Amino acid sequence: MAALRLALAVRARLTRSSIAPPCPETPDHRRHRLESGAGTSTVKRTFETIFRREGITAATIEGDAFHRYERKEMKERIAAADREMSHFGPEANEWAELEKQFGNYARDGRCRTRLYLHNDAEAAPWKQEAGTFTPWHDTPVDTDLLFYEGLHGCVKTGEVDLARRVDLKIGVVPIINLEWIQKIHRDTKERGYSKEAVADTILRRMHDYIHYVCPQFGETDINFQRVPVVDTSNPFIARDIPTAGESMTVIRFRNPRGIDFPYLLSMIGESFMSRANTIVVPGGKMDLAMQLILTPMILRLMEIRRAQLA
Repeated sequence: MAALRLALAVRARLTRSSIAPPCPETPDHRRHRLESGAGTSTVKRTFETIFRREGITAATIEGDAFHRYERKEMKERIAAADREMSHFGPEANEWAELEKQFGNYARDGRCRTRLYLHNDAEAAPWKQEAGTFTPWHDTPVDTDLLFYEGLHGCVKTGEVDLARRVDLKIGVVPIINLEWIQKIHRDTKERGYSKEAVADTILRRMHDYIHYVCPQFGETDINFQRVPVVDTSNPFIARDIPTAGESMTVIRFRNPRGIDFPYLLSMIGESFMSRANTIVVPGGKMDLAMQLILTPMILRLMEIRRAQLA
């Protein structure tokens, strides 16, 4: 299973009338943040297109950078753990450090990050093994916003509250059986695991998925959920991953006030309203929908930034 998050920050303090209130720890909240969740390639590409077209310079950090353990040690920890342990939960992640870096960017316009090297191709330029971290480094100077992509940008526990530090929170996630189909295909075809081993991983992650991933989608400003229109009732016998053309995307707004639904319906063919705060679009038009919806929101954050820096 996988769920994506993204975060965006801008050099200005948000006001009560904007998308989210400023963080109480950072009264000089000079930067804003956005947050998003799993259709990773489409979402990241869409944001990169918006940034390039609008002349916005983003600092980017990835959620994998804030895992607690490298791959070898993670396997050892899982084997020795008293309860089921996964990358979805607190034991395997540095959530306090991630929240600290969100705060640093809000205050100073820079934060610290690193890379997790997933495979040999990523590790080769660093002359490291796959499954290891690169050294920590600072994000570039003079960026306009912070863009976070990962699993935990809206996590709230007794110790951390990342959701309050994000100015625009966007969740992107497929329905659960589609998530499983994607994982099964990736892990069996690209990583050499058996279906039984993948099933064990899904079961091991379930507690953390329910307690730490699902609740984040109640914190988001917008959710994009991909729903196949083909049979996915048994993910373990699915021969192919449903394509975008075999899917619909359900888009839910936490606060639909100010959203021009007639405009969206006119611009996105075959779209329709399913609820007062929900629009459904063909899966192949998710990128268009995201650009139409998110561009004005990002530009609004930039306008606030310019006004408060003036």
